[in-house]
Amino acid sequence: MPDIVILNGRVITFDGPDAEALAIEGGKITAVGSTADIRAIARGARVIDAQGGTVLPGFIDSHVHLFGGSAELEFLNLHGVFGVEALRAAVLPYAASRPDDQLLFACSIDYGLVGDRSLSRHDLDAAIADRPFAASTADHHTVYANTKALELAGLLHGKDCGVGSEVVMGSDGLATGELLEPAAYEAVMALTSLGGREMLGMTTGADPVPAPSAATRASDKDVLAKGLKHCAEHGITGLHNMDGNFYQLELLSELETEERLLCRTEIPLHLKHTDPVDRIAEAVEMRNLYNGDKLWSNRVKMFVDGVLDSKTAYMLEPYPGTDSRSEPLFTPEHFNEVCIRADAQHLQIAVHAIGEAAVRQTLDGYEAAQKANGTRDSRHRIEHIETIHPDDIPRLSQLGAVASLQPLHSPRGGFFPPYGGGDILHPSQFETAFAWKTIRDSGAKVVFSTDWPVVPVDPMLSIQGAVAGAELPEHWPEQRLGLRESLVYYTSNNAWVEFNEQRKGRLKAGMMADVVVMDKDLEALEPSQLSTARAAVTICGGRITHQL
Repeated sequence: MPDIVILNGRVITFDGPDAEALAIEGGKITAVGSTADIRAIARGARVIDAQGGTVLPGFIDSHVHLFGGSAELEFLNLHGVFGVEALRAAVLPYAASRPDDQLLFACSIDYGLVGDRSLSRHDLDAAIADRPFAASTADHHTVYANTKALELAGLLHGKDCGVGSEVVMGSDGLATGELLEPAAYEAVMALTSLGGREMLGMTTGADPVPAPSAATRASDKDVLAKGLKHCAEHGITGLHNMDGNFYQLELLSELETEERLLCRTEIPLHLKHTDPVDRIAEAVEMRNLYNGDKLWSNRVKMFVDGVLDSKTAYMLEPYPGTDSRSEPLFTPEHFNEVCIRADAQHLQIAVHAIGEAAVRQTLDGYEAAQKANGTRDSRHRIEHIETIHPDDIPRLSQLGAVASLQPLHSPRGGFFPPYGGGDILHPSQFETAFAWKTIRDSGAKVVFSTDWPVVPVDPMLSIQGAVAGAELPEHWPEQRLGLRESLVYYTSNNAWVEFNEQRKGRLKAGMMADVVVMDKDLEALEPSQLSTARAAVTICGGRITHQL
């Protein structure tokens, strides 16, 4: 007999006809059909009345930073704050509420907070000068710090950060407060309330040194548990983390034992451009140790470039008004060797590539792996693809590369303001910038995600961004997508990209009981109202992980 039945829903199965109801037993879906049919077998089961709301496979966010996003639930969020006075008004009450923090830390500070010029330590000093204060941009590729924070981190007089990172220096010989990329800001992150442990999977891919105490581990687990609960509240049953180390795997494994792992989670090895290729052996070890249904590892994650806003994304031609096109973090030779070695171990690869040249370098690496190892069903991913040269679009499907896209990163999504023509992008680049529909039409496989905490983890915000979009100037071509395909990119395609399409991502008898019941009929909503829909019930593996 079923443990749980869901009745009176608008059930989108992604496996043929829609339905009205389903039954769950022993962590799996056992029947899908009409409300009358499922009610007839519901004796003794817990009944969830969907009340006409959409019922879907549980959302899978295929690109998150779980530890960082969980930590930032406690930090001051500066999204939408513009001007020094507004910054001061936001920071001072936050500072008063955290008298014991050695460093006050905030997130989502806007690159354009003071207009067209770059933020400086003097701007942050004007907001708060008597305590160390720093804030990361939403993309986490830049941190701005006031003078006291720079002094405390030992950065006021600069630092040699190697390729790809920079402590920006002023004409006075002192740091301006702008810290570009992880090697520049890791000393600041080490001063946060979590000691930077939440960012280690991204900044270094290494484990904390010295090893955290039992009390610290317990505290870090509580932070992660809060983040997992936050995800479950938004209908999420699966997460693909994009930073990783053994420490996160250990904590999540303990949470699973404690029955606090509310979302299935994959953790990769984060391999830095400063790492030797032999470090791939760690990824193999991770896979051997962690290969369960709730927690597993089977992937190598790399960064090839930075981001557009700070002009650290690697481009094919210089940025407007500059002679810089940035530079890749990996040399082509190093990157190709990593791809070949990882692919030979049947590890999946995911690469952050935002600039046109970075995307091309990534495709070249995947092509090199195919030439060396032969073609296989690798499902290697390219994360972001915010710009791509038209010649490289057909290569995505030719090489079987998956386009991992984030609708709210694009100005089309309505969360961030649009770039002006000739500012960061040349007029010729807009045609294939954030080109979801163009990439889809090319035959490439597409998956959607948030990159939380860059944007909120709520899938419906991203789906609204893809379907409704924002009205943009005419130099931004139309790229809106339909609701059903956007939902596919958040459910069944994300199950496919993790090699689990036969076990989840569809509502069908025998599949894992990962299900979300929405509080509204999504297809009855105006596209601009999609983000008003909430997860009424989230079920992961037959267990209710959230209920309104």
